[in-house]
Amino acid sequence: MTTPNAAPTGPDRSFLFVLGSSRPDGNTEILARAAAAQLPSDVRQEWVDLSRLPLPDFQDGRHESGTWTAGEHEEALRQATLQATDVVIASPLYWYTLSAQAKRYLDYWSGWLTVPGSDFEERMAGRTLWGVTVMADHDEGVADGLVTALHHSAAYLRMHFGGVLFGNGSRPGQVRNDDRAMVRAKSFFQGPAALARFPSQEQPARP
Repeated sequence: MTTPNAAPTGPDRSFLFVLGSSRPDGNTEILARAAAAQLPSDVRQEWVDLSRLPLPDFQDGRHESGTWTAGEHEEALRQATLQATDVVIASPLYWYTLSAQAKRYLDYWSGWLTVPGSDFEERMAGRTLWGVTVMADHDEGVADGLVTALHHSAAYLRMHFGGVLFGNGSRPGQVRNDDRAMVRAKSFFQGPAALARFPSQEQPARP
């Protein structure tokens, strides 16, 4: 199986924005929408707010004899993920990593990898994963845990990684005052997205 060396470009691209905040219209969503507004009009966008999606906590049944039956909302989320060339996880920085909602979404990837007859791993290879986060701290280094989680998830599935768009803010709407973030948002999705690779180049155990 061959993994594309270049991420999809042009009108064939379609973006799935996965909102992982517990607050509607929060700073991270504001920043994500500012970046999305710069995409060409012929690029499809789909937005999913995990806080409004009645999705149960992920149950790991990989080593059990029974089968996991996907619910309607889970299956809709899986199909939306597979139909996108670019997946954008927009999560505030909570305790130096992804929010619970965003992490639960990635946990479901583990289940989708192991469903009998699943081609999730093959279909995700060559696509692009992006991140958007807003935090109260001005030091972007405190978000290394979030960046690592996204990068390594992309590397495991042989996806491209476009990096993380950072913003600063705590009170509602405060990110709009972060001029640096708003400037970076204008060209964020135009940036290069290299094939994600682990430092050791070795494939780790399935998450």
